[in-house]
Amino acid sequence: MTKPTRFLVRMAIFLALVTVVAVLLVGALLDAFMANAALNGMILATLFIGILYIVRQVMSLAPEVTWIESYRTGQPGLSMQQAPTLLAPVATMLGERRDDRVSLSAMSLRSLLDSIDSRLAESRDISRYIIGLLIFLGLLGTFWGLLQTVGAVGNVIGSLSIESGDIGSVFGDLKNGLESPLNGMATAFSSSLFGLAGSLVLGFMELQLGQAQNRFYNDLEEWLSGLTRL
Repeated sequence: MTKPTRFLVRMAIFLALVTVVAVLLVGALLDAFMANAALNGMILATLFIGILYIVRQVMSLAPEVTWIESYRTGQPGLSMQQAPTLLAPVATMLGERRDDRVSLSAMSLRSLLDSIDSRLAESRDISRYIIGLLIFLGLLGTFWGLLQTVGAVGNVIGSLSIESGDIGSVFGDLKNGLESPLNGMATAFSSSLFGLAGSLVLGFMELQLGQAQNRFYNDLEEWLSGLTRL
């Protein structure tokens, strides 16, 4: 059985590279973050929760692999080990028997594999939802900033007056009035930046989770196929 350690190492290397890039661009990123600290903070918090969840899902495969290896090698004290969560149907069907008389029918094999596959797919639904949530929060900030920009531009145009004939005063009012539209644009672009970047980071993490689960499923299928008799 392949342990999920290699996939955790890939995640750690990727997160380290992302951290290095963020440190190099810390000045620009901090300015973008302060454009709308509340919304951008929510995006970063969602990203952090998604990373923790995906790492936990990959790490949860390690006890399952350990249980299978203990069963295959016939190590003593198998009944004292914690029952597997993902492989609960396999543990229930095989029980404590570890001799050559253990065998499965083709129908039982297909039923077990379908059950494990559905459990693996269900565990990835939350990570996919978090990726979509990051994109939604980025778009929410974009439209929020655009609404602020449109409203501020309308107020600036409505407040302009050239009746006084002082062109310098008119341009001064225009300059002061453009600060609000620029703040709205900063909100729009900063939220899009953090939302899309967060979805990119979490997408790579989810990709590693999918590869780890597929490798686990393939190894499990090969082992159970060796116990199957037509």
